[in-house]
Amino acid sequence: MTVDDTTSGAGAEPPSEPSVHPTPHHEVDHTAEPTDDPLAIRLEQLILGADRRYTPFQAARTAGVSMDLASRFWRAMGFADIGQARALTEADVLALRRLAGLVEAGLLSEPMAIQVARSTGQTTARLAEWQIDSFLEGLTEPPEPGMTRTEVTYPLVELLLPELEEFLVYVWRRQLAAATGRVVQAADDEEMVDRRLAVGFADLVGFTRLTRRLEEEELGELVEAFETTCADLVAAHGGRLIKTLGDEVLFAADDAGTAAEIALRLIEAMTQDETMPALRVGIAFGTVTTRMGDVFGTTVNLASRLTSIAPKDAVLVDGAFAEELTRTGDAPASEARAAEEAAVAEKERQEGVEPVSVPTYRYGLQPMWQRPVRGLGVVEPWLLARRGTS
Repeated sequence: MTVDDTTSGAGAEPPSEPSVHPTPHHEVDHTAEPTDDPLAIRLEQLILGADRRYTPFQAARTAGVSMDLASRFWRAMGFADIGQARALTEADVLALRRLAGLVEAGLLSEPMAIQVARSTGQTTARLAEWQIDSFLEGLTEPPEPGMTRTEVTYPLVELLLPELEEFLVYVWRRQLAAATGRVVQAADDEEMVDRRLAVGFADLVGFTRLTRRLEEEELGELVEAFETTCADLVAAHGGRLIKTLGDEVLFAADDAGTAAEIALRLIEAMTQDETMPALRVGIAFGTVTTRMGDVFGTTVNLASRLTSIAPKDAVLVDGAFAEELTRTGDAPASEARAAEEAAVAEKERQEGVEPVSVPTYRYGLQPMWQRPVRGLGVVEPWLLARRGTS
């Protein structure tokens, strides 16, 4: 009877030490079930750097982790339950051991370790899917007639794997450094979790109608172009892209001026592209709860509501955002007073008198009609524009 026979039956007593060195029988059967694709197994071994060796029970036992905790780690990372199939490797054992070690050392609580597994799994799952969809599909097209994709895929992955791995670690370290910098600059511990941020949504207008009119490939290209443009502009001007939702992106910035610049740049970029639908943006400023790279709270909900009522190719902001822009000197508290100050200064120049310095504002704010917003009461939105264009 093999190790699997003794460990998978209900009520069976587990061995005191799970087998680490496979017997000759295991050597025949340690890679896959008979229905598994041979190329998929070879690629898995190449990417993971190890053969399938352990059942989940054996992996947990070898790592010194309870089966319950191992299952929660596994699911948090985004992997399906596999019963007692021999599908895990030394890398899986090491990952379990590391997570459990962080808990045992008191560096992470058990719930936090689960969150680490979940956030890492969700992020890298999307990254892996994107990489396959975006370039591996194209790169694995047979370069010569008669060659199969199977013949091309393995050597290609073999070449790309070390380069992509090093690049992933580099980007992760850079992002970690930036996030750590923001945390240590926080005023207090509470601000590390509940922070005052500007949060904005940018939404393509009429996207649902587009889905009926465009072919799937055209729609995919449009969404990719939209997300790429947004990601580049948000990053270039000092914001953070929180997530993309196909026809909508969510971004955040530490100050109102940065968020205003991003929003207007997005509108300007989309209006210059004839292939893009109209865009509308809503921004709110206030306390935001951050969890696992996402943002939550009333401020986020308000930004979403403002986006839904914003005119085409326009930016609506809430009162707190408008107040923050005027407090920092990015927008005038009163357009009438700003115009009057500018007129007086111009008249003094014409009379040969050196005028007193007049503030230069980057943005203009126009109050809109107050309106009830579902779940948030009555709000007074402001229309944001570049100075002189409102």
